[in-house]
Amino acid sequence: MSDSLSLSHRELELVDALRRLGGSARSAELAKMLDVSEETVRRTIKALNKVGAVQRVHGGAFLPGPQSATSFARRISENQKEKARIAARIAAHARDGMALFLDVGSTTAFVAEELRQKTGLIVVTNSIGAAQALANHNGNRVHLLGGELQSNERGTFGFVAEQQVRRFALDLAILSADAFSAKQGVLYHSAAEAQLAGVVADCAEQVAVAVVHPKFAESAPHCGPAPRKIDALFTDRRPDKKLSAALADWGVKVDVAQGGNDD
Repeated sequence: MSDSLSLSHRELELVDALRRLGGSARSAELAKMLDVSEETVRRTIKALNKVGAVQRVHGGAFLPGPQSATSFARRISENQKEKARIAARIAAHARDGMALFLDVGSTTAFVAEELRQKTGLIVVTNSIGAAQALANHNGNRVHLLGGELQSNERGTFGFVAEQQVRRFALDLAILSADAFSAKQGVLYHSAAEAQLAGVVADCAEQVAVAVVHPKFAESAPHCGPAPRKIDALFTDRRPDKKLSAALADWGVKVDVAQGGNDD
């Protein structure tokens, strides 16, 4: 990392803000914290990225170092183009004024950015980043769930979050996943995340899962919502024959974002 003496006052402020926010943040969060425009934040991040002081990712930045290796910021830096295409497809299905749930997934973070084009949304989320992206924008009303904060996920989980989400009648729940299995469906590494996803699915009229295609080859120990509760899978590449057959049997519609291998 560059010597701090070589950084400008604004650059030092942004690095300090990232430290206070746990090492990673979206551009919108940093803009509010520093009381500057998002364009100013993006320019500052770009300059800091060039000297290695921060690592730039889509919509934000994180501090480099071993503590970031398994962080949300690291995950959001992977498969960015694919996640952006998936997010655009989901946002195209969302309507102004809908009641939506967004989880803490990195693909869901891209969805939150796309949803800034909508107006009058009622957003229920356990994600700090999604709340920051959509609060006080275009007449949105954002409800951030309480519960235990898990800093590596930048979100809340547990009994309180589950009880609070049960008080909402959601038009659409947008969920991520750590893996997608032809046998069990949506899978998570975190038991708390799997549990909350199941509760959210019970509260939603429609459930959409957003995953990039590498997740089809992954595995995780905790089952999320029952596969038949899922209405649509948004991805960047069509699943293989085995998973496609399972999805058809469960009644899950597959929406492949443009740019996949079969477009």
